[in-house]
Amino acid sequence: MKENNQLSSIFVSLAALIILLAGIKIASAIIVQLLLALFITVILSPIFMFLVKKGVNEAIALTLVIILTLGFISLWGAIIGNSLSSFSSNLPFYETQLTKIIESLSKTLNGFGIDVPTDNLVHILDAEKMFSFFSTTLQSLGGVITNSFVIIFIVVFSLAEITLFQSKLEYISHDNSIMQIKLIVKKIKDYMALKAIISLVTAFLVWIVLYSFKIDYAMLWAVVAFLLNFIPNIGSLIAAVPAVLVALVTFGFSTALIIGGFYVLINTVIGSIIEPKVMGKGLGLSSLVVFLSLIFWGWLLGPIGMLLSIPLTIMVKISLEYSQNLKWMSVMLGDGSDIK
Repeated sequence: MKENNQLSSIFVSLAALIILLAGIKIASAIIVQLLLALFITVILSPIFMFLVKKGVNEAIALTLVIILTLGFISLWGAIIGNSLSSFSSNLPFYETQLTKIIESLSKTLNGFGIDVPTDNLVHILDAEKMFSFFSTTLQSLGGVITNSFVIIFIVVFSLAEITLFQSKLEYISHDNSIMQIKLIVKKIKDYMALKAIISLVTAFLVWIVLYSFKIDYAMLWAVVAFLLNFIPNIGSLIAAVPAVLVALVTFGFSTALIIGGFYVLINTVIGSIIEPKVMGKGLGLSSLVVFLSLIFWGWLLGPIGMLLSIPLTIMVKISLEYSQNLKWMSVMLGDGSDIK
């Protein structure tokens, strides 16, 4: 009888989870804006609190932070808007040139006795799909950030009440759930702030390399590198694709190989050497969970979900840690440090 009750409880929980995910999927447009506002607030809060602690009036500090944010968003809109408009107009040229290169590669392989039908190779390496993917993704990301006054207003009101919120937390800090919230906020704040700085350095180095080689839309590909660096494991590799393809179309194989090599060098030094030291002991997530979370949140919330996959998964993991019945799921999501 007890086993039947447990089984029924599991099925009810699964049904509730499916309904919850379906609701999130349907309301993803609104939820994405709320999540972006939340994480932007988390990133900006240390700057705001620093100014307040230095004696700056809260209203003035808030105004300065908002001006900084609006300036960044305006700069983002200018870079993305102008570059994407120009890139979209030149897209047919790049697609045609890349298709010609693929056809030439197929003929070269056939000359060496490697039978690769041209149509098959063109279909596999579909130039239109590859370029259109980055164009569409950037347009959707740019649209969400630059056209949403909701995000800006939420950030403003959240920062305005952040000191009051902290006072409330201090007042009820004896509650276990409050400690959970504090831990979630701290981990996400540390991760997002450090990741933003590391991504900015990565984007700057990418821009220097691309600008030096006179690669078209160097600033646009630097922005892509900045954004996709938030996607763990494969983000930096995906960011290299459009720049390498443009280099291939414009200057040929040798330049494309050099650009690809620089991408590998930058991401190896920063991703494998500098980032682990700066980030400390790590995220506490297994590599498999990191990859699966990328797929899951990307499916649920779109491109923004992919960028926020790690912070969202960290939130879920910490929440599970404080549940007696679901703590085993937190262990399964972890990197094994919990059981060592």
